[in-house]
Amino acid sequence: MSRLDSVIRRLTAQRDCLAEAARRIAGVPGPILEVGLGNGRTYDHLRTLLPECEIFAFDRQIAAHPDCIPDARHMILGDFQDTLPAARWQIGQKAALVHADIGTGDNAVTRRLAEFVGPALVPLLAPGAVVVSDQELSIVGAEPLASPDGVAPGRYFMCRMPT
Repeated sequence: MSRLDSVIRRLTAQRDCLAEAARRIAGVPGPILEVGLGNGRTYDHLRTLLPECEIFAFDRQIAAHPDCIPDARHMILGDFQDTLPAARWQIGQKAALVHADIGTGDNAVTRRLAEFVGPALVPLLAPGAVVVSDQELSIVGAEPLASPDGVAPGRYFMCRMPT
């Protein structure tokens, strides 16, 4: 598979999983967390997909398109190991949806980051919250969700907290 085909499949999987997650969180109170703002494409998509929801974005530094950068209250800058544990107090409530796009291109670094992020999300998740991620995360108590039709197993990951 070419790199172009691979990125198309990844982005299609991401879009389809986010649409499924949006459907599943209907009625679940709480904001959305975008863990890994990157260039802001997914943040922008989430604003369109769930316009009534408050979105908080996390990243080490801002590298997004200027139209895709949250305001200062909703942009949480710094290392995830510092910002995620403190986020509950800044956000003020538990999240209904988390999208974590944390792949770094370095498998060992990404694996260590995923090992941290999964458990760090647990206190931030509302009952019934859905987590969508480019990496498989270990989230105690969460139930894995099947990928939407057309998304290959292992391409993107979804889980849901019990209600």
